[in-house]
Amino acid sequence: MRYADTLLADGEVITRRARQHWLALLIEARWALAAFLVAIVALALVVLFDPEGVLRDATSWVALGALGVGIVLFFVHAWRWWAQDYLVTNRRILKVEGVFNKRSADSSLEKINDAVLDQNIVGRLLGYGDLDILTAADTAIDRYRMLADAPGFKREMLNQKHALDTELGGYHPPSPPLRAEPTLPPAAAPAAAPPREPAGDPDAVARTLSQLADLRDRGAITAEEYEAKKRELLGRL
Repeated sequence: MRYADTLLADGEVITRRARQHWLALLIEARWALAAFLVAIVALALVVLFDPEGVLRDATSWVALGALGVGIVLFFVHAWRWWAQDYLVTNRRILKVEGVFNKRSADSSLEKINDAVLDQNIVGRLLGYGDLDILTAADTAIDRYRMLADAPGFKREMLNQKHALDTELGGYHPPSPPLRAEPTLPPAAAPAAAPPREPAGDPDAVARTLSQLADLRDRGAITAEEYEAKKRELLGRL
């Protein structure tokens, strides 16, 4: 079991697991790769241009040492990369890093205010991006650099946030459940109107208007239908 799985609360379910893109590993381990390549080139040059073996022994030992150091350093970086766990659950976003000394940070879905995705042309071609998640009063930023399949990670995070907000609000719009497995879309049918609230109750009218606005934003009703219903409800006050 991975370390991040031991941090889950009762009833918490992982919906997406990710880590940095493999290109981030190559960039982080660039000096290890450079030492590895220099050692290979040095060994090749000694074999080709020192057939008498005058410098072969000394150069070979130095090159083999550099080769060993490069392999060890790359293994350390690869282990750190593999130990990363960036999780989307039905309650929060969880980031776990470190091999022996673990560092974990999480952000509750209900406190997420915005998510900024940045992809350059290379990121779009190779499938990675930078994701900044803004929480609380837009002062706390959780950064995910060179995240593999960043658009899919962001999409799943927003889907889970919407599902959680719907559950906490106690209102279930007329649509397929967001936590269900993907299925073929059903035939179009008129959306059910939200229940009428008692006339003359300002709080009830405000709740109904909020539900209607959500239906309008989701495309379940048109803007004209929303305005007509809004005038009807305000006329009851």
